[in-house]
Amino acid sequence: MKLNYYPDTDSLYIDLGKGTSAESREVSQGVVLDYDAGGNLVGIDIDNASRKLDLKELVLSKLPADIQTLSA
Repeated sequence: MKLNYYPDTDSLYIDLGKGTSAESREVSQGVVLDYDAGGNLVGIDIDNASRKLDLKELVLSKLPADIQTLSA
């Protein structure tokens, strides 16, 4: 899974890494879920992310994963 923030558009894309989007559904204003051809969730797009989320803090709890930190 990857979190990609785009400051020029203030959008956050959560890439679940399971495939290519074939269909998108807006579930609330500015929140779009992307699904692959099989109906599996592959991504979440959040517009105006800095107004909807606290982007300065990310807490991962009990996830069995390698953590990589990239800076812009």
